Amino acid sequence: MNTKQLRMNFDIEDTPPFAEGLLLSFQHVFAMFGATILVPLILGLPVSVALFCSGLGTLIYHFATKHQVPVYLGSSFAFIGAMSYAIKQLGGDISAAQTGVILTGVIYVLVALLVKALGTGWIDRLLPPIVIGPMIIVIGLSLSSSAVSNAGFTADGTWQEMLVAIVTFLICAFVNVYGRGFIRVIPFLIGLIGGYLTAACLGLVDFTPVHEAAWFQFPEFQLPFQTPFFDNYRFYFGPEAIAILPVALVTISEHIGDHTVLSEICGREFLKKPGLHRTLIGDGVATAVSAFLGGPANTTYGENTGVIGLTRVSSVSVIRNAAIIAIILSCLGKFTALISTIPASVLGGMSILLYGVIASNGLKVLIEARVNFNQVRNLVIASAMLVLGLGGAILQVGVFSLSGTALAAIVGVCLNLALPEFKDLKINSDR
Repeated sequence: MNTKQLRMNFDIEDTPPFAEGLLLSFQHVFAMFGATILVPLILGLPVSVALFCSGLGTLIYHFATKHQVPVYLGSSFAFIGAMSYAIKQLGGDISAAQTGVILTGVIYVLVALLVKALGTGWIDRLLPPIVIGPMIIVIGLSLSSSAVSNAGFTADGTWQEMLVAIVTFLICAFVNVYGRGFIRVIPFLIGLIGGYLTAACLGLVDFTPVHEAAWFQFPEFQLPFQTPFFDNYRFYFGPEAIAILPVALVTISEHIGDHTVLSEICGREFLKKPGLHRTLIGDGVATAVSAFLGGPANTTYGENTGVIGLTRVSSVSVIRNAAIIAIILSCLGKFTALISTIPASVLGGMSILLYGVIASNGLKVLIEARVNFNQVRNLVIASAMLVLGLGGAILQVGVFSLSGTALAAIVGVCLNLALPEFKDLKINSDR
């Protein structure tokens, strides 16, 4: 990994002026909002709780990592399959799903303690550039289909959706390239506003939810015990809950990959300082607390990592304030409803750039590490990871499955350990 300190507009420890910082924080809120509320919509969980827990979880994470890592936590897609199965098996009762997610958070903490005991020297052995580079590329490009679909570039997409996505993308790109001063570090906020106004002019924005929402609406928490104010669910340790636990293997792999991406962007080594054990504890406790309150599992968000990569603003205070804004918004019905009216095409236009930046950082890792692709082992490792990670490969064992980034990461680590590093094992360039 490149440990050279990269030049940032605002670095980890920096605190931007209040007005600038507020705009930068809102930019992160908008970047994560679409995906964060989509997960509870799919699972039938309260959106307000998911939004509240994403903010609370981020604050928990920052406390665990000593405010040294600019990570934003949002709703995790990795748990959707297992949680849906658990909810369906209990006839709509979320007890098994929530209990399973809480236990998964506990697994994070146990793994963190193991990492603390063994140290972090093994990270360089398991995750050299030839594994890290393709992993980052897979993380970025595996999200590309979602960006393209949201942007409307599909068979059933409309010209209005495509136009909105193009306008949003171009505004973000041109502001990032040609912008000057503070304008240059808020390209996504400007792009979102421009795309939203374009969508409104084309009739793609439905303001009905805003009219129907209350000004103040407390999140619909669901606690594991009865109270005068909240619904309750019971802890359930049956097989439906236990079936969720293997997802931890997937999400821990993604956790390491996401922090590797962020480390490369920021020119730091977050897996060593503050340490993988701290980042895992922050992620695990945040996930368990979210489930305890009736929300989905949390995870590090690539959208926000992409924002940091393009704006060169890695200020932890900006992310922290974004988390506080998310908590406040979860209680403001009309404002939350207004943000929820942002069309998917606007988010799609932004995501094309965001996800592309993440993937490009994977190429950067390979280039800066001067990975020699004349060596057959390097070609084999990169090829297997890219094809499995981007080709939709799934390893199914009962209700447990490995796919995407997690499968590619595990295959890459195994191949790197198994294949010899003989320098004479090279491609015959005369063929």
